[in-house]
Amino acid sequence: MLDLKSRPRRLRKNEIIRNLVQETHLHPAQFIAPVFIHDGKESQIKINSMPGIYQFSLDGALKHIEELKENEINSIIIFGIPNKKDSHATSAWDENGIIQKANRKIKENFPDILLINDTCLCEYMDHGHCGVIHNSEIINDPTLEILQKTAISQAASGADIIAPSGMMDGVIKSIRSALDENDFQDIALMSYAVKYASAFYGPFREAAESTPQFGDRKTYQMNPANKREAIREALIDEKEGADIIMVKPALPYLDIISAVKEKVNLPIAAYNVSGEYSMLVAAAQNGWIDENKAIIEMLTGIKRAGADIIISYFAKDIARILKS
Repeated sequence: MLDLKSRPRRLRKNEIIRNLVQETHLHPAQFIAPVFIHDGKESQIKINSMPGIYQFSLDGALKHIEELKENEINSIIIFGIPNKKDSHATSAWDENGIIQKANRKIKENFPDILLINDTCLCEYMDHGHCGVIHNSEIINDPTLEILQKTAISQAASGADIIAPSGMMDGVIKSIRSALDENDFQDIALMSYAVKYASAFYGPFREAAESTPQFGDRKTYQMNPANKREAIREALIDEKEGADIIMVKPALPYLDIISAVKEKVNLPIAAYNVSGEYSMLVAAAQNGWIDENKAIIEMLTGIKRAGADIIISYFAKDIARILKS
C-alpha cells in the first residue's frame, strides 16, 4: 500500500460526512422569485420561451404567491405588463398602474411578504427601451426624473425594496434623494449595478413584452468583455446609497460576482436570468440532463461565487428539491 499522508477521499466516503464538511449551502430564505403581472383578467398566460413560467392576473398572482410561501419563498420581485404604453412611460408611475395596484393587493393579502419592485421603464415605453428617446438616443437625465416619480409611486403603494434596473448613470443617488425627500427613508435600494448587455435576456423580453423596437441596449448596459468596469459601477452605486448590489446575468459572470463581492461591503445579489432558466429546462425536457440535480448544481455555483441572494425562476423548486 502506498504511504499517502493526504487522502481527501476520507471526507467523501459517505453522505453524512460529505454533508458535515459541505462548504456552501442553499436555503429558500436566500431566494427571490420573479413574478410577472399583467393588467387583464386571464388568470395566467403561458410564456412560450419559459416553460412553467406565466404572466398572472392580479388574482392569479395572489394564488401563485400563496404557492411560493408554501414552498418557503417569502421574497418576490414583480414586473408589470401594462395595458397602455407611451413615449414617457406614464403607466410606470400612475397610482393606478399595474404595479401600484399589485403592491396594494399583495400587501393586503400577504403583509409579511418582502415585496421588491423592478423599477425600469422598458415595459411601459412604446419603443421598449429603458429611457427617454431623443433623436434615436436614450438620454440619461430626463429618464432619471421619470424613475424618481416611479420609485415614489411604488414606495407609496407598498414596495419594501426598489430595484432600479435601467443602468442610467446616477440612478441610485437620484432615487435615494427622491425617496428620502418624500419620507421613504426606510425603503431599501437593490441596485442592478452590474447589468451586462446579454444574449441571455431573450425569454424575459417575451415575458415582460419589453423587446426594443429599434437598436439594442449596448449604450447603457455593460460590455460582457469588461470586468474592471463592473467594479467601478458597483462602487459608484455603493457610494450613492445602494443597500444591495446585483450582478446580472449570473452563470457567465461568476467571476464578476466573486470580484464584486471582494470589493463591496454590501450584500450581493445575482440574477439567474431567463435564458439560463430556459436552457436548463429545455435540456431536461429532452432528457439530456437531470433537472433537479442541475438546478442545485447551478445555484450552488452562483452561491459559491459569492452571491448572498439569488433571484431565480427556480425559486419555487428549491425547498422541494432540497427536502428530497
